[in-house]
Amino acid sequence: MIVVRTLLALAVLAVAVVPYPAAAGTSAGPPRFAWPLDPAPKVTRPFQAPASDYGPGHRGLDLAATPGQPVLAAGPGVVVFAGLVAGTPVVSVDHDGGLRTTYEPVTATVTAGTQVYGGEPIGTVNPGHPGCPVAACLHWGVRRGDEYLDPAGLIRTESVIRLKPWNGP
Repeated sequence: MIVVRTLLALAVLAVAVVPYPAAAGTSAGPPRFAWPLDPAPKVTRPFQAPASDYGPGHRGLDLAATPGQPVLAAGPGVVVFAGLVAGTPVVSVDHDGGLRTTYEPVTATVTAGTQVYGGEPIGTVNPGHPGCPVAACLHWGVRRGDEYLDPAGLIRTESVIRLKPWNGP
């Protein structure tokens, strides 16, 4: 009976520690990224996975920002692109585990080849992101290879573990 109670308590504890479901396609490891804006931003448009490679969807999160607000590297990595894509200023960072984060529209303060650390400024938000309901939005995307992932599933969160008495059977 004690073994059953211990296993049940561990199962309840494991469920209580996980603050959100893992994003599809993410590893089972702990989230390791932080928001690319400080303070933690409001999501103005959520991730919507496309049904096919070229199908409609929203391949990232749109985050409420202010024009000129610093954009921070979500995690450690190397800048692989800082320039224009179809007239939009973009910064892309490669991270361990085959992940690539992309930030737009961002005026870069870094160049390709620059090593960055989580929380380090990589540019500033430009106004004019299509569909943005506020003064400026940062579009933040994450890919592993050709697969787009929900960036929210990669956010490191602070969890508080509280053990509560259990008066089980």
